[in-house]
Amino acid sequence: MAASSSAEQTQLQDMEEEDAGMEEREMESDGDGEEEEEEEGMGVENSDDEEDDDSSEDEKENEAEIQRLEEQLSINAFDYNCHVDLIKLLKQEGELLRLRKARQKMSELFPLTEEIWLDWLKDEIRLTEEEPNREKVYELFERAAKDYICPDIWLEYAQYSIGGMGSPGGIDKVRSIFERAVTAVGLHMTKGQTVWEAYREFENAILSTVQPPPGRIPSREEQELLNTQLERIHTLFRRQLAIPLMDMEATYAEYEEWSEQGVSEMVIHQYKKALQQMEKCKPFEESLLAAEPPKLAEYQTYIDFELKEGDPARVQITFERTLGENCLVPDMWAKYTTYLDRQLKIKDMVLSTHERAVRNCPWTMGLWKSYLLALERHGADHQTVSDVFEKALNAGFIQATDYVEIWQAYLDYLRRRVDFSKESSKELEELRGAFSRSLDYMKQDVEERFGESGDPSCIIMQIWARIEALHCKNMQKARELWDNIMTKGNAKYANMWLEYYNLERSYGDPVHCRKALHRAVQCTSDYPEHVCEVLLTFERVEGSLEDWDLAVQKTETRLNRVNEQRAKVAEKEANMARQEDDRADHRRKAKSDKKSQKKVQKGTRAGEKRRAGQDNYHNEWNEDSEQAPKRHRGNGDQATEEYMETETGLFGRNAPPGYKPAPPGTKKAQQGVADPAQRQNDDKPELRNDKSSVFISNLAYTLEEPDAKLRTLFETCGPIKQIRPVFSNKGNFKGYGYVQFESPVCVPEALKLDRREVEGRPMFVSPCVDKNKNPDFKVFKYEIAMEKQKIFISGLPFSCTKEQLEELCKSHGTIKEVRLVTYRSGKPKGLAYVEFADEAQASQAVLKMDGIDVEGNKISVAISNPPRRNTMDRPGSNRSTSDMMPRQTYGSRGRGRTQLSLLPRSLHRHSGPVGKVENGTAAEQAPATASAAANAAGETKPLSNSDFARMLLSK
Repeated sequence: MAASSSAEQTQLQDMEEEDAGMEEREMESDGDGEEEEEEEGMGVENSDDEEDDDSSEDEKENEAEIQRLEEQLSINAFDYNCHVDLIKLLKQEGELLRLRKARQKMSELFPLTEEIWLDWLKDEIRLTEEEPNREKVYELFERAAKDYICPDIWLEYAQYSIGGMGSPGGIDKVRSIFERAVTAVGLHMTKGQTVWEAYREFENAILSTVQPPPGRIPSREEQELLNTQLERIHTLFRRQLAIPLMDMEATYAEYEEWSEQGVSEMVIHQYKKALQQMEKCKPFEESLLAAEPPKLAEYQTYIDFELKEGDPARVQITFERTLGENCLVPDMWAKYTTYLDRQLKIKDMVLSTHERAVRNCPWTMGLWKSYLLALERHGADHQTVSDVFEKALNAGFIQATDYVEIWQAYLDYLRRRVDFSKESSKELEELRGAFSRSLDYMKQDVEERFGESGDPSCIIMQIWARIEALHCKNMQKARELWDNIMTKGNAKYANMWLEYYNLERSYGDPVHCRKALHRAVQCTSDYPEHVCEVLLTFERVEGSLEDWDLAVQKTETRLNRVNEQRAKVAEKEANMARQEDDRADHRRKAKSDKKSQKKVQKGTRAGEKRRAGQDNYHNEWNEDSEQAPKRHRGNGDQATEEYMETETGLFGRNAPPGYKPAPPGTKKAQQGVADPAQRQNDDKPELRNDKSSVFISNLAYTLEEPDAKLRTLFETCGPIKQIRPVFSNKGNFKGYGYVQFESPVCVPEALKLDRREVEGRPMFVSPCVDKNKNPDFKVFKYEIAMEKQKIFISGLPFSCTKEQLEELCKSHGTIKEVRLVTYRSGKPKGLAYVEFADEAQASQAVLKMDGIDVEGNKISVAISNPPRRNTMDRPGSNRSTSDMMPRQTYGSRGRGRTQLSLLPRSLHRHSGPVGKVENGTAAEQAPATASAAANAAGETKPLSNSDFARMLLSK
């Protein structure tokens, strides 16, 4: 025992020594570690300092940007993107109080998107964990649920309410929120199932709390409570299975497994019926999943299907889903509100939807007008209607006429409130005050903004005058209003005077009727004959002989004066047309003279080329002979060509051995070698039919085999009778031609190929019409007036394609056509027109796209409103034929510095004005007497072939 104890002591001592050694080593290592930590700490401190510097710089930049955004919003509170950027920056900086304030301001002006609402709600939920105030969060959820019917927001709302179920009445509040959620979004085909499942999970959790422990028999009260809870869950399963939802088979299988009594026949029947309905809706849901946002066309098809099915609840949820992704489409809001007004007619639902519509699309007058009518229809108090009207005036409509219509709607509402059986009432005074205010508003606010009142015919004043005459029996006020109407530039229109006359006829007296008609005869300038006829008819029925004589005298005097004025105007127009014709003739003559000089020089260059040596004399002779000029003699509408024969001794020397002059017509045959069959057809006008033909132009001059190329392009339009490409005298293609079909029915199909690209150039295809016989034919096929459904884009990069532009614009609506504007050569101008399905989509595209960058270019977008075309350039205008003269041509390279004149100096010395040029030669100047008179006047006599030869050989 002693030995063992000593051994144990020795072992303990050894262990203690070992522990002591380990402690010493650990202490040493700890000391080393502390030194290392101190060194590392210094490095960490340095890096932390650098990070702090960077973060402080970022904070300063962010704070500066926040201040800039806040200043911008103080100037324009309706800048949506500025609100979004400010909220993002404040959230990034963690400025929760400022962030809450920014969100609050934005929510007062705009409906917030689902993402913004969810971020806001989650931030508020985190704040209430530190400051328990659940009521504020509940109010925020209620506001979010009103903006859009969104399943995710309702689900978040219900789950948040579960956290307060421990408070008095908490369970009932959770059930109430779940019931509202399944009512609002339970029919959502793809997301409604999650809300139903969350509701069942909540009830299952309640069930677990009321179930007695295993082995204990529940009391009677506990059993009743248990049965009630089980019935709630059964009811939820049955309600869900009666609704067509995606993946409803899994819900049915879960119910079979959960229910101890099995599934009743009624539930099975309802489930199968819902399953059939789900199969009908499945193709529409699949198309929505496959489509790209905004999916407007797919949603519209879905809505049409549900409207045909006729289930109001499903129509409503489909509209809500559509507007969730297309909240800025006024037409969709208009369709939805119209459906609710006419079908459901539930006050709270209708008015809340109208309110959401005008908050999403405040610039759309029609939505405000419908809102005012809905408020009146559902008995809203007068103050509410007036407040909504004031908001409409501040909404910023895009047309002056929109303000006229919204004022008319409000005045109609005020008129319906008046009891006209009373001589005077508060409502009547308010109506008159509103009429006066509307006129002042049009004169000041609307004219200042748009440059026009929007009510040129004074419709509001006409309505006011009629109300005063009909309901108030106050013709004096009505006449004062009509006097004001006439002073605003309406006195020259017959229809305005006849409207006033009808008012006097209905509510006035014959004296004022006669007075109105006499004034109308004196002032009317558009249809004075009609007004005169009305006055004479009135006097036949009402007037005396003196009245009749006076009316006849005044009408005759007025009509004579009108005819004189019309004659003066016609004479003035004729003089202007004559002056324009004279100017056109002068321009034509100047162009013709210039062209004659150029062609004379060009025609003599080949004959002037010769070498100094006599060994090339044979070539010179042939060259001069081939360049013998032609003379044209007019004979009716035809011209005969007479070739000057070369005779022996004409130039003072004999013809070269073996020389034979070319027979007449040889050169003409050579020029026509390009297409003899074509020339034969052109000489037979009876073979041509303009009704079956189209005119092709803007083709490349270098187009090879144009006949075959055009046949390939147009053979799909119908049987082709002939193709007539036009060639020059040298056989070169001139870039245009004609395609004639067997039947006129092929022409519309051929016109669809207009602007088709052919070898890099747009090919122009137009009807084949004789402009001399049809001067009013319109060649320009695009609209020249404002097109509200079409936008005009400028500043596009030249590399932008039609597909890229369509991709850029399709997010703003349904695109019907995209047209890139090009030069005749096919090169882009950087301009484009995009046509949308309606003007609302076009307006949204202007608002969203104007000023954006496209490949580094800032584009400008506006509603298509082309400038008025010059009447002299329009088809059918009285243009002088001289304006249609072809342009002066200078050869394949144009008029360059290197194109030196080869005309001998002797010809330069004797050059003078020449006559009209036809086919490259100087035309014969008319009879000899005219020539002599011209010489007497100092004009140079045209040179003959002999004169040319003598001058050339004299050197």
